[in-house]
Amino acid sequence: MVIVIHGFGSAGKGGKAMLFRKYFKNRGEAIIAPSLSYVPELAMDTLEQLVESCSDEEVTLIGSSLGGYYAIYLAEKYGLKAVLINPAVDSAITLKKLVVELNGMATNYHDGSQYTWNSNHVEMLKKYQVNEVKHGKYLLLLQTGDDVLDYREAVVKLPNAETIIEEGGTHPFEGIERHFETMVKFIKENV
Repeated sequence: MVIVIHGFGSAGKGGKAMLFRKYFKNRGEAIIAPSLSYVPELAMDTLEQLVESCSDEEVTLIGSSLGGYYAIYLAEKYGLKAVLINPAVDSAITLKKLVVELNGMATNYHDGSQYTWNSNHVEMLKKYQVNEVKHGKYLLLLQTGDDVLDYREAVVKLPNAETIIEEGGTHPFEGIERHFETMVKFIKENV
């Protein structure tokens, strides 16, 4: 089972998630890309329930941005493989800035609706901070042109990850589909 974890303000029906759904379904492989709550504790509760409900099958996580942050926590907790796409490795710091910049209001990219983003949410994120990566196995996909996160922070956080760094690009990771076969190879290794 592949679980795709979207980023901040996104949804399981976002562009990247839909590409993953189509690709893995065409391969006949189980995939789920849930639309998660913007409330970190609720999002993590959903993700933990999904992982635990798949106890009889191999689970791999694919996380983008905030989804990468959640994926690191889950990979470490459950000893899973995770593909991380321009991950936010310290979301509490990254998203704390948005409390002020957004005046407490954020926008869902899927439908344009607005929701409150405040310091309570940032405090919730801190519960899922992984200080030392030990148990998960990671494929790290980074683009240096990420205009939201500094890709070098992920390199430092995950020094033993299989890493692909591309010059240029953007935060959503331009051309992600070029790496689908690499992801499948990573997922299938030692299974």
